[in-house]
Amino acid sequence: MSGKLGLIAGNGRFPFLVLDAARARGYEVVVAAIREETFPEIEELAASKGSASVHWLSLGELSKLIETFRREGVTQAVMAGQVKHRQIFSSIRPDWRLAKLLLSLRTRNTDALIGAVAKVLADEGIELRNSTELLEPLLARPGVLTRRAPADSERDDLAYGREVARHLAQYDIGQTVVIAGRACVAVEAMEGTDACIRRAGETVRDHGSQPGALLSRALTVVKISKPAQDMRFDVPVVGIATMEAMQQAGAACLGLDAGKCLLIDGDAVIECADRAGIAVVADPA
Repeated sequence: MSGKLGLIAGNGRFPFLVLDAARARGYEVVVAAIREETFPEIEELAASKGSASVHWLSLGELSKLIETFRREGVTQAVMAGQVKHRQIFSSIRPDWRLAKLLLSLRTRNTDALIGAVAKVLADEGIELRNSTELLEPLLARPGVLTRRAPADSERDDLAYGREVARHLAQYDIGQTVVIAGRACVAVEAMEGTDACIRRAGETVRDHGSQPGALLSRALTVVKISKPAQDMRFDVPVVGIATMEAMQQAGAACLGLDAGKCLLIDGDAVIECADRAGIAVVADPA
């Protein structure tokens, strides 16, 4: 397999993994690195093995993104890595094309925004492919992934958490909820999964210290895909940082959607969970 592949790189390790996997399959990769998000080390990785070029642009420069890909002969691209939702609607200065797109949106959630960007790219002859297409071995497989299986009480919280998270996800507000004793302690919004988990831990510490208090129980985290998850973007991602946030918050169980959530650090995520005594289970979406 060969040819050119565009990589729209957000933050985190996701773009680095896609870059390596794409080059291993023979692609020449054209990286569109977002100044406000992409780790600068991507320059070093691109240069280390060749077959990749990096072009830096601002989050608001949609026209420059299109021009770069068209100049480089890119007709297929992948989005990988987080772009903080609050960045999009705060300090960036959109070019005329992005400003027009933002004004046309009825809702300003992730699906609406990136879905509209995907349509603009398609109209320009650039097809967005599934972001996990090159990383399928890192998708959570079905079943209990850790040495420890969830206890019965954790299974109850997982079931309740899935019910709550499904309602949350259908409005594209967030994909993570934190549960204790079948009570919802925290829901994810613009702050992201790890911050949501830490906030839940703070809530427990502030309000759950009395003997017998409901919030004195260990927390269960549920992170799901959206009801009609578009695998081209905003795919649920869990990494070692998530495990560390769970440890800090006193969370002992994590529920995921099998085949829809990317374990960004691979087996190291499960090894970290095992060391911390955290149970991780992936159920069908």
